[in-house]
Amino acid sequence: MSGYEALAKKIMQRALKRGANQAEAFLQVGRSADVRVRDGEIEDLTQATSKGVGIRVFVKNRLGFVWTSDFDQTGLDTLIDRAIALAEMSAPNPLNGLPDKDALRKYPDVGELFDEKVANLPPDWKIKAAIEMEKVIKAFDPRITAMDSVGAGESVSEVYLATSAGMSGSYQGTSVYLYASPVASENGSLQTSYWYDAKRFFEDLASPESVAKKAAERAVRLLGAKKVKSQKCAIVLDPTMAAGFISSIAGAANGDAVFKKSSFLAEKLGKKIAPAHVTITDDGLRKRGLATSPFDGEGVPTRRTSLVEGGVLKAFLYDAFTARKAKTKTTGNASRGYRSLPSIGANNLVLEPGTKTPEQIIKEIPNGFYVTAMLGHGANTVTGEYSRGANGLWIENGELTRPVQEVTVAGNLNDMLMQLDAIGNDLTFHGSTGASTIRFKELTVSGE
Repeated sequence: MSGYEALAKKIMQRALKRGANQAEAFLQVGRSADVRVRDGEIEDLTQATSKGVGIRVFVKNRLGFVWTSDFDQTGLDTLIDRAIALAEMSAPNPLNGLPDKDALRKYPDVGELFDEKVANLPPDWKIKAAIEMEKVIKAFDPRITAMDSVGAGESVSEVYLATSAGMSGSYQGTSVYLYASPVASENGSLQTSYWYDAKRFFEDLASPESVAKKAAERAVRLLGAKKVKSQKCAIVLDPTMAAGFISSIAGAANGDAVFKKSSFLAEKLGKKIAPAHVTITDDGLRKRGLATSPFDGEGVPTRRTSLVEGGVLKAFLYDAFTARKAKTKTTGNASRGYRSLPSIGANNLVLEPGTKTPEQIIKEIPNGFYVTAMLGHGANTVTGEYSRGANGLWIENGELTRPVQEVTVAGNLNDMLMQLDAIGNDLTFHGSTGASTIRFKELTVSGE
């Protein structure tokens, strides 16, 4: 047992000795480094280390929570006493408590999450990668005149958890990433775009050259963009924009929002909400996924939950507290850091891919809009109303033609799900959400 795992156990046991009926210690240790460059020089280099422990106690159904980054034994003892005092002063709630023992089964084998290569990357790797990306972008097109940001980084994290419900465990993970955001200009028109890649393992990361080219291409192709006339037409979202749409659906599948009737999906469990080719999963077990872990923030084993299967709404996401409220079981979706109490969060979200290529999806459209960037958080998961500013390329006779900007795409999430008539085979992960190119049969575009 590592020193930190032993410490988490010791904190939990001391809390029980000092009067808690149930106790939990959630300990995190991490380090990260990020570099940004400008004109071949380092603009910003940050390195940070962090460690801390969150202590959650329950005294007669009353909750107390404290956190600290000071692991001195005397300070920890004082903090445990404070957590118990806070619990004694708080209002009792019969739903409070750690996950039930039947939820704390054996952990699944989620495979490797830690890459020695990422943990031991030489400091100059980030600098070289960022400078290479900047060079590639500048050489791509003379109309690229500036950079918003170009950089690279990595992080290493460890989690240790001990609870009085009999759970004790730990895991380590790494991540490494590249990002680029160039600015293109022509005849007074400015266009900024971006691209990035983030992976757990160095060998899975895209090359600096490919990230740079993608970012540059996305900025340049929007030059000269204009509005279009307001109309109803087919809308295609590229995989990054589709991932945002899927995240909105997962947000509406939050068990607490559903319980409070503040989700447009609240009354739809078991009902058809999309065509049969739509399957959305929350996959905490995905191999090498950025949000993969053996257990959630409360020690409950992670799992694969089908939210939508064959177009039918199959499940909502829960942590222990909200599951008790809804008289159901936790889905292993308690998300947290050491400074926060558990709350519901998605793991790796995946829209299962279809069979058509993006080109085939576009080819079938006589008149439509291919969206590559969106502005604002325009999805209201309570009412289902959806309205977002959008930029992209107009589709005419199955071809991408002129660039478009300053228009709004509007609809209702209920209708949009039913109108989702094509899913591409180009599954792309941006962070922990994976989606392909998707097409909606008809939405409203508001322009001129």
